[in-house]
Amino acid sequence: MMFTPAPLPGVFTIDPALIGDSRGFFARTFCTTEFAEHGLETTFVQCNSSGNAYRNTVRGLHFQRPPHEEVKVVRCIRGAIFDVAVDLRPDSATYLQWFGAELTAENRRMLYVPRGFGHGYQTLSDNAEVLYQVSDPYTPAAEGGCRFDDPAIGVTWPLDTSDAVVSDKDAAWPLLTE
Repeated sequence: MMFTPAPLPGVFTIDPALIGDSRGFFARTFCTTEFAEHGLETTFVQCNSSGNAYRNTVRGLHFQRPPHEEVKVVRCIRGAIFDVAVDLRPDSATYLQWFGAELTAENRRMLYVPRGFGHGYQTLSDNAEVLYQVSDPYTPAAEGGCRFDDPAIGVTWPLDTSDAVVSDKDAAWPLLTE
């Protein structure tokens, strides 16, 4: 696997190394040893899957409050998404900065989202499916979110979000200035 640090501390894109032959290919998408060599989380307790019927569906920006903060390793296994990590650590030099990467079934790229970051994505195709490993169990009482269109964060989504498919819950997250 190739681990590429993003401009935000602790965020990485991870590209699997494909080993191909006449049958197709083999690729490792997780290895405790390789993750540990890069100082990344190696214990994941859940694997979640999210199906999205329509292009321009926006999910997020989600996070878990302490002490239930999560690390996520996100991969698009069908279609394409624009995946975003937002630094929500108030004492960080990169507080409220974001990083986005295009994850597709074809490029097999993954995004490593560390604790203290919000996460969300926009689908770039119909029928996009996202798979993500999570380091801590989902705790409903610790759930939090930021609006995907919060001007204090200023994510530049690839598609116009004025007609995005957004859940009522995600549309109702407060702006950071509220």
